[in-house]
Amino acid sequence: MKKSVWKKVTGWGLVLMLGASVLAGCGAGKTSEGASQGGQAASGAAAGTVAKIKERGKFVVGVKYDLNLFGLKDPATGNVEGFDIDIAKAIAKKVLGDENKIELKEVTSKTRIPMLKNGEIDAIIATMTVTEERKKEVDFSDIYFMAGQSLLVKKDSPINGLKDLQKGMKVVTAKGSTSAKNIREKAPDVEVLEFENYAEAFTALKAGQGDALTTDNALLYGMAKQDPNYRVTEETFTEEPYGIAINKGDAEFVKTVNDLLKEMKDNGEYDMIYEKWIGEKPKK
Repeated sequence: MKKSVWKKVTGWGLVLMLGASVLAGCGAGKTSEGASQGGQAASGAAAGTVAKIKERGKFVVGVKYDLNLFGLKDPATGNVEGFDIDIAKAIAKKVLGDENKIELKEVTSKTRIPMLKNGEIDAIIATMTVTEERKKEVDFSDIYFMAGQSLLVKKDSPINGLKDLQKGMKVVTAKGSTSAKNIREKAPDVEVLEFENYAEAFTALKAGQGDALTTDNALLYGMAKQDPNYRVTEETFTEEPYGIAINKGDAEFVKTVNDLLKEMKDNGEYDMIYEKWIGEKPKK
């Protein structure tokens, strides 16, 4: 009986040892694979993003729906058009060979980064200013548009720049935008009112809730075009470089986008899009 029990114990011990060896081997394999994947992520997880776009058969991009000239939805047709939309179409054409293989999703200044990070969209093309703070959360393409922050006011307003913003005045803008931060720093005596998006901010301005609206001049020109009772002040008090935001570590996708932007600038396509929407050729 003792010999029989010892044989059983010894047998189970060998089984457990073999099992541990197999599991250790599997674990080593996973660690190696994980390290490999980590290396790919560090060098450019965008290989996965490009592959995902190709597998899906469409480029899903976050854009604004409320900004004339850059991304504006026509309520009658449901179409969204603008500078940013044309850049997005160019990316779809480069990756998929067809500019129509694209899905537009509405973002706001507040929602765009969370939507990118949780995988709802492949990229953000939504008048997004490149900042060091944002670079901690996302990667950016090369600059595709250079704007400057300014003010939108009534045509008969005495406000022509920052110096005319007096204590007690109200300036409206959008939540989550760099414009809100900038105006607080440069005009600390005014009250800043933040709305969900620029369409709501413009509505508030027209309703008399503010003395001026502030954001990048490129966007303000679109608002002034919608309502000729308003004008954009000539002064710009910041530089606002727009970049295309891509998930952190997507180096290959960043390169794909940057290569496209260079191609577009070299072959004149970029100038055509710029003049189509802004009304003049870009400054060299």
